[in-house]
Amino acid sequence: MVSFLIVYASWSGNTQEVAEMIEETLVSENIDVVTYRIGGGTIPNPRHFDVMLFGSFTWEQGATPDEVKDFVADVGYKPDNVYVFGTGDTQFGGDTLFCHAAVKLARFYGSTYEPLKIEQSPRGVQEEKVIEWSKGVIRHWKNLNE
Repeated sequence: MVSFLIVYASWSGNTQEVAEMIEETLVSENIDVVTYRIGGGTIPNPRHFDVMLFGSFTWEQGATPDEVKDFVADVGYKPDNVYVFGTGDTQFGGDTLFCHAAVKLARFYGSTYEPLKIEQSPRGVQEEKVIEWSKGVIRHWKNLNE
């Protein structure tokens, strides 16, 4: 069975909500999922999963949170098949810095799939955006592995 690891950092709960929606979507598509909140105990080994989905909020003026940087350092290598999602707020830095942590993480991991960017909390139209992105990740991964 295909297995995905969802890793995320969340302070306000927005990124956690996105992670939970992604998990629900993946499970409904018969994907085995393990979800890990950064700082929540023993770090799962990404080598044991087919895909890692990495979520982060954007801090201050487009910065990646320290706990996310620490997680990357603790893992110690760059897993293959990383997809990135993030939450942010355009009122802090406008479109240029919106979800900039997700953009930087996608670049760092060499992700070939556009990162998901959610304004604050995934409500309304953004719920569908999360679901479609999640299904797109599955299709993208399957296409790469056919």
